[in-house]
Amino acid sequence: YRRPYIESWIRGSLTKALCRGLGTPQGSEPSLNLGGIFPPLTTPFSPTQEVDYAQLEGNLRRYASVPFRGLVALGSNGEYPYLTSRERVEVVSCVRRALPRDCLLLAGSGCESTQATIELTVSMAEAGADVALVVTPCYYRGAMTTAALVHHYTEVGDASPIPVVLYSVPANTGLDLPIEAVITLAQHPNIIGIKDSGGDITRMGLMVHTTRQEDFQVLAGSASFLLASYAVGASGGVCALANVLGDPLCQLDHLCRKGQWQEARDLQHRLIEPNMAVTRRFGIPGLKKAMEWFGYYGGPCRAPLGPLSPAQVEELRSTFSANGWL
Repeated sequence: YRRPYIESWIRGSLTKALCRGLGTPQGSEPSLNLGGIFPPLTTPFSPTQEVDYAQLEGNLRRYASVPFRGLVALGSNGEYPYLTSRERVEVVSCVRRALPRDCLLLAGSGCESTQATIELTVSMAEAGADVALVVTPCYYRGAMTTAALVHHYTEVGDASPIPVVLYSVPANTGLDLPIEAVITLAQHPNIIGIKDSGGDITRMGLMVHTTRQEDFQVLAGSASFLLASYAVGASGGVCALANVLGDPLCQLDHLCRKGQWQEARDLQHRLIEPNMAVTRRFGIPGLKKAMEWFGYYGGPCRAPLGPLSPAQVEELRSTFSANGWL
């Protein structure tokens, strides 16, 4: 007979947590609020595989009508490893020029060495980035101990002229940023959060809990577990699918913040399969193909990434259709 009361109490508690900013300790405000949805922009290429800045600007104009908290340039979906240092800076400069000043710009600046990461982070700040998104160095992953990573990120945080967000993406790096390192780094005054793409909700909840006294926010790195991340206190999401379905993802963010859990759950269910299709299943070629169906420029990837086969394109389209998006 107490079940309705318990369910009501849970809903109320979650709503209060979400209204405080999801990952923000009660009674405090983050120095830079990362609450909301960020699309990790794709990098448009011409048929000759040159960066197509005109098409990038065209996509940015279309995204202007979507209520994103900000944008991420040069994340994994931006084919960051395939760009030259000069192209990386030019992409960020192009994005910054197209954005209103109140729209946050996060820029990937992680390199394999600490020195190179610092140099690129400074360049990103000069190009107009508000926040540096720094992926874990991984080429010598066997040597990337907690101590080594804490030292790396501390040096970057000390030298960076803009706030730093840690980036853990084990699917690409084969390395999970250890939670002990996250707890230590959360105490650094210039390290303000982490984008975690691993999908371990227990880990994300623990990060929120153990850093709750710090000026530190946890961002979900995928649309597939966005609602679950919000339920354990994440502040926002950097979601590849937002390049395609930006409005629905912002709606999911809104529903969670309002505590409208049934509607949020229904919407989350419809996003899981499309998100898996443009990430784990078909990757960036699939993401770029789906963008074209929704009015954006996708275009080719830079080699060695190749296009989808006709059968893969049909499977991708069927996934979006089956969930009511096409």
